[in-house]
Amino acid sequence: MEFEFREAKPEDSAIISTLVVALTTEICEKTKAQHFNIDLRETSQRCRKLIIDGKYSAIIGMHEHHPVAIATITETYALYAGGKIGVIQEFYVVPEFRKAGLGAKLLEQVNRYGKEHEWSCIELCTPPLPEFERTLKFYQKNGLIAVGGRKMRQVLA
Repeated sequence: MEFEFREAKPEDSAIISTLVVALTTEICEKTKAQHFNIDLRETSQRCRKLIIDGKYSAIIGMHEHHPVAIATITETYALYAGGKIGVIQEFYVVPEFRKAGLGAKLLEQVNRYGKEHEWSCIELCTPPLPEFERTLKFYQKNGLIAVGGRKMRQVLA
């Protein structure tokens, strides 16, 4: 199967948001918990602004001119990691394409992007376990190592 990748532009915000909503919906369905409350229109507007402001990037995976995968990434800094790092905020492959090697190719694109931006490493948080044990194994198979902990959140608004 052939895939193409491109860095997202502000006008891709609806594509990005649609795939991110699919990701969060899948997480909520598998875990039987409402972890997210995402409005597609608001998310699209927020995505567009973040891309325009240079605070958010995305790589879109395409198959036959249709978006089938997304990796959203941000740049931040961590002293423990040697300075500038990249964080994969959302990573999603449409289920029908998960066994076609698309996820590994998308991670390669993120790695390339990170090297171009001189990141010392890439980090991410997996969805909840054990429901997403296969996701954890996918990341490990593709060179990411567990560094401990769980993602935690405190809402401020």
